[in-house]
Amino acid sequence: MSVINELIRTEENGTISFGNYMLDVKSKLEDYEHDGDLYKVKTFHEITKLERNGMFVYESVPGTAVTNFCVKNTEVAFTVSGAQDAQITIQLEDDMDYEVFTDGAAVGGMKTNMSGKLSLSVELSEGKAVDVKVVRK
Repeated sequence: MSVINELIRTEENGTISFGNYMLDVKSKLEDYEHDGDLYKVKTFHEITKLERNGMFVYESVPGTAVTNFCVKNTEVAFTVSGAQDAQITIQLEDDMDYEVFTDGAAVGGMKTNMSGKLSLSVELSEGKAVDVKVVRK
């Protein structure tokens, strides 16, 4: 999987893709419109962060590239790649139970904190993409 050279884009299937973990200097793109919302992405080798309408959506340390990011009523799904293992935090519903899947395998249940954030670790290496799905129980 490759990085997103334009920092953020809309895919033909209606999802968004964002992030470029190969950049040495922090780059950002603001006011990207998708489905009536405005997105802001900041990305480089140390971090990738996505906001929607000024609110937190996604963050990874170190930086990653995310494709086919899709938020539905009860789940969030995306494919992530990077140069090394990453800690990913996503915004979900406050104080809720979720089941986390990577590459189709259940990795366990997790509960969001009072602010709705859920953190997970993903094993990554250059050239290897991992499918992530988080489903509300």
